[in-house]
Amino acid sequence: MRRTFKAAMGAEVAALALLAGLASAQAGSLKIESWRNDDADIWNSKIIPAFNKQYPDIKIEFAPSAPKEYNAALNARLDGGTAGDLITCRPFDASLALYQKHQLDGVDGLKGMDNFSDVAKAAWQTDDGKTTFCVPIASVIAGFIYNKEAFAKVGVSEPKTLEEFHAVLEKFKKDGTYVPLVMGTADQWEAATMGFQNVGPDYWKGEAGRANLIAGKEKLTDPQYVAAFKEIASWAPYLGSGFQAQTYADSQNLFSLGKGAIYAAGSWDISTFRGQAKFAMGAFPPPQPAGTTDCYISDHTDIAMGINAASKNKEDAKKFLEWLTTPEFATIYANALPGFFPLAKTPVKVEDDVAATMVGWRQTCKSTIRNSYQILSRGTPNLENELWNVSAQVVNGKLTPDAAGKQLQDGLDKWYKPAK
Repeated sequence: MRRTFKAAMGAEVAALALLAGLASAQAGSLKIESWRNDDADIWNSKIIPAFNKQYPDIKIEFAPSAPKEYNAALNARLDGGTAGDLITCRPFDASLALYQKHQLDGVDGLKGMDNFSDVAKAAWQTDDGKTTFCVPIASVIAGFIYNKEAFAKVGVSEPKTLEEFHAVLEKFKKDGTYVPLVMGTADQWEAATMGFQNVGPDYWKGEAGRANLIAGKEKLTDPQYVAAFKEIASWAPYLGSGFQAQTYADSQNLFSLGKGAIYAAGSWDISTFRGQAKFAMGAFPPPQPAGTTDCYISDHTDIAMGINAASKNKEDAKKFLEWLTTPEFATIYANALPGFFPLAKTPVKVEDDVAATMVGWRQTCKSTIRNSYQILSRGTPNLENELWNVSAQVVNGKLTPDAAGKQLQDGLDKWYKPAK
């Protein structure tokens, strides 16, 4: 009987030891899910080492997916129980859906969350604003980055109006040395994000138009939305041979090699170009349509981070997220990844001249976010994903601007009934 008792006790002790071993193996190790595969080197060489100076015993693995595949891949891993401890959060609906499925924890209790304004947190909150589920990191700004050497060689200056913009493109086309405007449509999202959402806010008046679209007071078939499609359709003759098969990476390479004059850009591209391009660059905001006086920029609350509700190491995950709220992280992030502008209240000096130029547009233009992100992409068809395909087909000449607006509005009408 004693032997049986001793054996049982021994087995129990061994089992507890095994469980303790498993727990200790999980403690001190965190895996980050992200779509920012371009940033892997920065995370591994600057951000993670800075965190480890304070927390040397917490091992961080930055494990990004390709941007286009991230949402689907992340959802599959979360559903299958294999996702990382820390989830890089898209703004608004995509991350809200994860919180509603109990796959993200709330973060309101974290130290440092008071370092973010209500506007900064809004992209990662429930509709009633009562719960924040990701720590805001940065916003990104859309516009155009250009090759200063190319501008000097061809004898043109930064365009301020759309008329001037098209005159510059035409001059580069006639010169023939450079691709006038660098953007491909193979991956589709660029045509929406750096095309339609870049120049569109000047037509629909930024946040006013976005709010009206959500309220059902405006429709995507209205003249202001069709006009934005007409503008990006007019880019096709200037995009270079084979742009329909040109991927996002192809566009980055083409511009970095000095073969393009103007790049339809998100500020996130700056860090890539800094590592590759050998020429001086400048940036200008979306040129204004005729008859407009106010300018608007896509200044999009873009990136945040939350805790996987199924993480086995939430204590260390919280330590990492609390570090993300600090001025130390904001300064490192803003200058290690120029073009990502911290959302914390603490002022950060942006050292990169192109990034400083782009964030400076906030002083003269009104900021807005992409109009497909909040509320309007919760149903099927998803407006954001539809916008990718439709914008690309408009640029490719396969869909007219009027038909594009109708396709989007018809899709929205299938499931979205705004409160009147």
